[in-house]
Amino acid sequence: MPASQPKIWLKPGREKSLRRCHPWLFSGAIERVEGEAAAGATVEVVGSSGEFLARGAYSPASQIRARVWTFDRGESIDAAFFRRRLARAVESRRRLGLLGAQAACRLVFAESDGLPGLVVDRYGDYLVCQIMSAGVEAWRATIVELLAELCAPRGIYERSEGGARHKEGLPSRRGALAGDEPPRELEIVAGGVRLVVDIANGQKTGAYLDQQRNRERVAAHARDAEVLDAFSYTGGFAISCLHAGAKSATLLDSSADALALAERETAANAVGDRCRFVVANVFDELRAVREAGTRFDLVVLDPPKFVHSAEQINAGSRGYKDINMLGLALVRPGGVLATFSCSGHVDAALFQKIVAGAAVDAGRTAHILERLSQPADHPVATEFPEADYLKGLILRVH
Repeated sequence: MPASQPKIWLKPGREKSLRRCHPWLFSGAIERVEGEAAAGATVEVVGSSGEFLARGAYSPASQIRARVWTFDRGESIDAAFFRRRLARAVESRRRLGLLGAQAACRLVFAESDGLPGLVVDRYGDYLVCQIMSAGVEAWRATIVELLAELCAPRGIYERSEGGARHKEGLPSRRGALAGDEPPRELEIVAGGVRLVVDIANGQKTGAYLDQQRNRERVAAHARDAEVLDAFSYTGGFAISCLHAGAKSATLLDSSADALALAERETAANAVGDRCRFVVANVFDELRAVREAGTRFDLVVLDPPKFVHSAEQINAGSRGYKDINMLGLALVRPGGVLATFSCSGHVDAALFQKIVAGAAVDAGRTAHILERLSQPADHPVATEFPEADYLKGLILRVH
């Protein structure tokens, strides 16, 4: 290690999280920074008595002042380090059988794959990167070269946008990083369902890959059902349910562009004739449907994240309760509600408590049939429970 490498000294008693191998170091734990540390620079983190704890990436603009690359004093942060981490992540997905020609999966899941701030999604021949930390930004060129070498994609595209990047003091970036520009619409196959992905303009990196397995579980309850897919986006749940024998599906979303893509997807899956598409504010429309007396055999609620920080838990919980009260009211007796939260600050226990309260207020009795979570390509490192963000419940409603 070069003698000039900057060093972060911790305050006394602030070593506990790093000793548990948690990869985040917050600004309040830092006593002083020794040496000049630029954004993204590799720094050594030492305890108050000078003992080595970790090596990570410095981020002066963020409350997470450093993200740990390694807890191994003998491991250097260089191109070989990133090759090992990326190769391990790719091999994990290969072993899961997720690298088929038209398949889609999360190839790299940030801290859970030992690469804090980097998300890479694979859509067939294309990779999409989200670079969300100063450390990954500093190694951008190396990471892109290694992904091209390890995966041989047709193209690598970047969707580095949003609040997480801004908290790192980084501007939003979108565009091709290597190879060909992705087509406007790229078809993938997930669970026997054909989905059309807009890599450049769609949500997240083009699609919600974390719900692939859950769509199949929900569809298992869809035979002969009239389905309401609320916050449907491009209709993944509705299409899966129709493939499984649902009679009909109403797709409800506030985005006209998303529902236009959903119309093409449902047609490509030969189920479009059983679909109805409604562009509206979901809360308002569900209230109108409730007042009209319309009911469904299966209601799916897959809303966007309501809670972005700990300060928003109370307000976000009210939002989840309101939407579940409405959803429960729309289920015919004996029918099914499938409800989800992707807010990491709302854990599974709190989410179940919210749904239970919604059932009481809606005057319905509900039984949990299944608890759902994120798939294996979104792993949760035991030392980083924050990666456990997606939870869902399938309930029989009476």
